[in-house]
Amino acid sequence: MRTVPTTVCLGPARKKEPSATPRMSELDPRTLLNRLESLQRAGVTALPRATLRPASVDTPAEATLTPPQVEPPPEAPREPPQPSPKPLPPTQPLGRVAPQKQLIVPPATGDVSTAPSLEVLQAEVAACTACHELSTTRTQTVFGVGSPDARLCFMGEAPGADEDRLGEPFIGRAGQLLNRMLSACGLERTDVYILNVLKCRPPSNRNPAPDESQACRRFLTRQLDLIAPEYVCCLGAVAAQNFLETTTPIGRLRGRVHEHLGRKVVCTYHPAYLLRNPSAKRPAWEDLQMLMAEMGIEIPSGG
Repeated sequence: MRTVPTTVCLGPARKKEPSATPRMSELDPRTLLNRLESLQRAGVTALPRATLRPASVDTPAEATLTPPQVEPPPEAPREPPQPSPKPLPPTQPLGRVAPQKQLIVPPATGDVSTAPSLEVLQAEVAACTACHELSTTRTQTVFGVGSPDARLCFMGEAPGADEDRLGEPFIGRAGQLLNRMLSACGLERTDVYILNVLKCRPPSNRNPAPDESQACRRFLTRQLDLIAPEYVCCLGAVAAQNFLETTTPIGRLRGRVHEHLGRKVVCTYHPAYLLRNPSAKRPAWEDLQMLMAEMGIEIPSGG
């Protein structure tokens, strides 16, 4: 007995969907090679270019094409940095004096103190600040000492350290030598008047500057007017040249009597110079002998 198979229909038959053709990029190398050979035998000599699609999460990494790297254009060569111009120094108006040094304005010709007495004049000198350096470095001014009615004045150049400390001229070693010179002439300090061209000590005992001597001249002139001596003995080149207003060396000024401003003037070496050069003591003594003879003063025997 022949058995006929029985077909059981459970529902309408489903249409089988054709499977999608795999892409060539998904084939393994051997299958891909076989596919290419079969296409070549079928007469296919060229394949259409695949359309590039942006990579997605399910696109294989090897199928993603990386855009070519575009190199930036070469930079233009840079110029070396130019140094900044140096600032110009600040200009000062013509005639302006640096702030650290005060200008000393010499008094005009004929500008003399009008102090009525030596006491008033001494107070003017003590308050003077015309020379900035001298007035800020001095201990005190050194006015003068002796007889206000003296016939003879001894004039030095400027106070030294001892004079600046004690306020009296010629009291150091040079002053002690001057005392002995006076004693040899039969005189005492109280018989004469002793003063200086400058009333302040220059720092380090330097020589007075011309503008300092000129600034102090208004006091010196009035001091001599109030004392009214007949004779002036200038001790050293600085005093002689300042008082006589000359540049003649002391060696040519000494040995004779000069006439200046109605007074007779004798010039000789400074006692400080005599201490350094004992050989000059003899010519200095000859100058004093000449001065005493001019004044009519007899030198004691043994002087």
